[in-house]
Amino acid sequence: MALINSELILSEVIIDEPSLIPVINRFGIKLGLGDKKIREICESKSLDTDFFVAIINTFIHDNYFPETKFRTFNISQIIDYLTKTNNSYERFLLPNIESHLNFFIERSDPSNASLTVIRKFFSVFKKELTEKINNDKKELFPSIKAMLENCDCEELYIDSVFEENESLEEKLRDIKNLIIIHLNGEYDQNLCYAVLVSICNLEKDINQHNRIRNKILMPLVEALKNNSCDIAL
Repeated sequence: MALINSELILSEVIIDEPSLIPVINRFGIKLGLGDKKIREICESKSLDTDFFVAIINTFIHDNYFPETKFRTFNISQIIDYLTKTNNSYERFLLPNIESHLNFFIERSDPSNASLTVIRKFFSVFKKELTEKINNDKKELFPSIKAMLENCDCEELYIDSVFEENESLEEKLRDIKNLIIIHLNGEYDQNLCYAVLVSICNLEKDINQHNRIRNKILMPLVEALKNNSCDIAL
């Protein structure tokens, strides 16, 4: 797919890329889009059209990541998006995978020892992701917002916050590998496919989420620390 621009009809974009549905939901945009252009929908929602289009393109295209463009957006805007992304993981994507996985395991041959390992791997992944979300919620984002308000660089909490978080993606890949390589016995193929699709969608989402955190938010915060309020807030 070519790069998205603000004059395209959003419903047509979503038809081609339904994986974008959770992303647009984070901006308060629901299905039933009609034939409105992206610009029109953003204006009606009082959204920054350029920011919305940059996020959409980043999510769709693996090789698209305009760091210079992203750094023109203010930190509060980026934190707000990342917060909504975390909320989406916590409230929807994680419960969705867990529900599919539990149903899949219940309907599979109980003699398959790999099912216990798959459940355990997912529990470890869920715990780690939840801890990182809570860290953002209780430590990182409040600290950055406080610094934006006070320009008090000494109060910023960033200890080990901007690690690449590759372990999350690695854990999801391990779960996929367990299912694809080691699954045996009788099981529902449709449920298995639903689990794999939901895991793949979350893996992609986390990858894009971490790109924004580590390549955009971290440099902006570092610049804020070093230059004391000389960047867009």
